[in-house]
Amino acid sequence: MLLYLLDLIGVAVFAVSGVLVAARSNMDLLGGLALAALTAIGGGTLRDVLLNRHPIFWVRDARYLLVILVASALTMVYIAFFPPPGHGFLIADALGLALFAISGAQIAEAAKLSWLIVVLMGTMTGTAGGMLRDVMTARVPLIFQQDLYATAAIAGILAYLVLQKLGAPRGIAISVGVVVILLMRLLAVVWGMHLPRLHVAAT
Repeated sequence: MLLYLLDLIGVAVFAVSGVLVAARSNMDLLGGLALAALTAIGGGTLRDVLLNRHPIFWVRDARYLLVILVASALTMVYIAFFPPPGHGFLIADALGLALFAISGAQIAEAAKLSWLIVVLMGTMTGTAGGMLRDVMTARVPLIFQQDLYATAAIAGILAYLVLQKLGAPRGIAISVGVVVILLMRLLAVVWGMHLPRLHVAAT
């Protein structure tokens, strides 16, 4: 139930971020809804295809699509009357990244896969939808920009796995993993944190 709830919240939050980007790109209502859906279910769809999970999660349970519709509609109504918060997109994206990364890791973990595959599947679940959103709107994907993005997802998933290994309650491990990702992502935006850049020695 906790995994299902994380998935639904992640879908809603990423749908919100998709609508906000669509509004900035001057898309129409249908374009905004399509971008919200792509953002919300893109990463999970790719994960399910690679893990051979059929039917894909949103085909098996149409409530995911209903959540996208409701979250998108509410966001569209809100931004039609009120300007979105200055950092609304980044907060929604960071929260979606955190929730989806941990839920994706749990799905891979339940399939008895190695810890490395669990990290990869969780990271992909959290980042792929946002990548597709940004590519479709001709933006440089956040994962390829300077501040921490995929690194935050990896760190949070590793924290979750380590706590599980140490015998911590699952709820605590999930909460810590989500908080690690969320804090790393937001602090990276505020402070400009990033991984060391590659340098080529001068000849």
